[in-house]
Parts: sequence; structure tokens; C-alpha cells
Amino acid sequence: MGNNLLKGKRGIIFGALNENSIAWQVALKCKEEGAEFVLTNAPVAARVGQTETLATQLNAPLIYADVTKMEDLENLVSQSMEKLGGQLDFVLHSVGMSLNVRKKIPYPELNYEYMHQTLDISAMSLHRLLQTLWAKDAMAEWGSVVALTYIAAQRVFPDYSEMADAKSLLESITRSFGYHFGKRSKVRINTISQSPTKTTAGSGVAGFDAFFNYADTMSPLGNANSETCANYCVSLFSDYTRMVTMQNLFHDGGFSFTGVASEFMEQLSDSALGKSS
Repeated sequence: MGNNLLKGKRGIIFGALNENSIAWQVALKCKEEGAEFVLTNAPVAARVGQTETLATQLNAPLIYADVTKMEDLENLVSQSMEKLGGQLDFVLHSVGMSLNVRKKIPYPELNYEYMHQTLDISAMSLHRLLQTLWAKDAMAEWGSVVALTYIAAQRVFPDYSEMADAKSLLESITRSFGYHFGKRSKVRINTISQSPTKTTAGSGVAGFDAFFNYADTMSPLGNANSETCANYCVSLFSDYTRMVTMQNLFHDGGFSFTGVASEFMEQLSDSALGKSS
């Protein structure tokens, strides 16, 4: 049972591929909280995902859009305002892809054609989306845009590879466009830096299971799952966070500010004692 935190609000949710997607959980929570929204995904998702199933379940319009094409985004925004009956109050950008990561190409040996695609899809798409929303005056005053990111934008996680560069650019775009959108129409733009989450994209990173367990142990509260991330997104779409903008907000159970967990120190001590004996 929701609390009507988003009653009367309209939005667009990118990236609900299947029930493991954070965007999928965000859509469920937004519906529960009274919002109306359009679902969108890349055209390829029509073949490999279950977005249509979710759209039917939630009675939400579904408009496919290639985030690398301005004409697709322009159509998406125009059609969304038409179908929803006015300006948008919230947008979730949950978009990311790396062929270098998929093909397990080491960072020092990156294929630059693949890297260009990664930056275009995973980061520049946010600027392209915001520019479209800006040009069409599509965001209502005090609206909210949230993009999903990861702590690899600030720290080295070798197997995350070029996606770390993409997330760094994503966060920079959030700050820069957040300033302009805030000055013009009080629209706020933030990123959520989420725990490692067992999504289709996340699970494709080499060594994901081992790192998932490591982060879960390191974090005082454990890893944040997709459902709790959806709750956090709803809070940022709501009127309770009107003065929060241009921020990178860690939603990771405390991982980002934990130097070392006592469990690992005990393991090291036990290992050292074993060697000395």
C-alpha cells in the first residue's frame, strides 16, 4: 500500500528490461505511489526483454527509443506529454552498455569504437535527453531527473573498465545541466550511486558475484537491493526533496565511507597467525 507520494505526477522511466532491472522496480513503486508514466527502452528490448509485459501489467504507455538518436528522444518526449496530458514531473535515466566489458577486453587494450559507443549510450544520452526536455520545455517546475551511477566513477574497480569513465561523465553532466535547469525552472537533477545489484547489466561484469559478496560484507547495512533503490528514487521524485540537486547520492549501505570491515581484519589476522605457526 502506497502513501500517494507521487499522486498526480507524470514521468518517463527508462530501462525496465526485466524484473531484475532497477527501473522495473521503480516503475512498480511509482505506480503504487500514484504516478502516471511512460515506459521506454531501446528497440532491441522488444526482442530480448519483458518491457511490454510490464507496460500491460501497469497499464502504462510504452514508447521505444534509441537514446543515441535525437529524433527518437524528441518523439518520446512529445508523445509522452501528449499521452500523459502535460509536462513531466520526473524522469529516470537507467541506461548503460559496454561492449568492451561484455567482450572482457582489458582496460589498457580498449577498442575505441566500442568505447565511443559506451560513452554515447551510457553518458552522453543523459545530456541528449536533458537537452530535449529543455528545448521542449517538457519538465514542470520543481520536476526531478534521476540517473543511476556507480562508485567506480570515484574509485578504481578494474573489471568495471570503461564504464567507470562513462559514469564519471554522467555525474559531471548531472552537475552542469543541473545548474542550468535549476536556474531556469527549479528542475533538480541527481545521480544515485547504487550498491552492486544483480541486474542483467551488472551481472555481466567479470567477477561480479565475488565483488557483490565483498561489498555486502564491507557495508555496515549490507548491499542495497533494487527494491530499496526504487524507494529512494521515489523520494527524489517526490516534493520532500525539492532542495536536493546536482548531487551524487550514495545508496550503498555505507560501503562508500567504510575503510575496512572488521570481518576482513579478523580474516587477515587469522591468516597471519596461520602462517607464523
